[in-house]
Amino acid sequence: MKGIIGKKVGMTSIFDPNGKQVACTIVEAGPCVVSQIKTVDSDGYNALQLAFGDKKEKHATKAEVNHFAKSNNAPKRFVKEFRDYSLEKALGDVVTVDIFAEGEKVDVVGTTKGKGFQGVVKRHGFSGVGEASHGQHDRQRAPGSIGNSSDASRVFKGMRMAGRMGGDRVKMKGLKVVKIFPEKNYILISGSVPGHNGSIVLIQK
Repeated sequence: MKGIIGKKVGMTSIFDPNGKQVACTIVEAGPCVVSQIKTVDSDGYNALQLAFGDKKEKHATKAEVNHFAKSNNAPKRFVKEFRDYSLEKALGDVVTVDIFAEGEKVDVVGTTKGKGFQGVVKRHGFSGVGEASHGQHDRQRAPGSIGNSSDASRVFKGMRMAGRMGGDRVKMKGLKVVKIFPEKNYILISGSVPGHNGSIVLIQK
């Protein structure tokens, strides 16, 4: 596995070599610092800990300051472990967008936008009770029956009903890297990248 921590910037569109306009998401990926290396002998598994985003020392705990001092770096805001990292890195090395190539497929992990309390039509894709005819009155977006009254006499767990929507941690697989700008640490990804602008995402392969 190889990966990097990034921040979602926004969206844009570019033209591919065939002249087709491609919508893509801009992610500021890295630079990330290798803040810790875990091995089977010391920790029971192999992993590489990457840190992203500057953080003032006065806002960091003493434990954070001492932890990042081992790699000769100032405290960082976001830390993530990547198991079985395929690239050979030493403590204090910097990981940039150069680890990816244009045209390859990546997985993006992030937290989706929170949408608050939503009904069944928006949350689960229900079509509603029916049309406005046949005596229906303000029932177009109603959930309908949720179970029997005598047999079972309860609502089963997992029943699709109205409730809070969004704010879930998801992984979008097989997104395409359209363009890389190493000088700005930007990577353009085609596909559905979760989260709002400014949210933290993990790009891995």
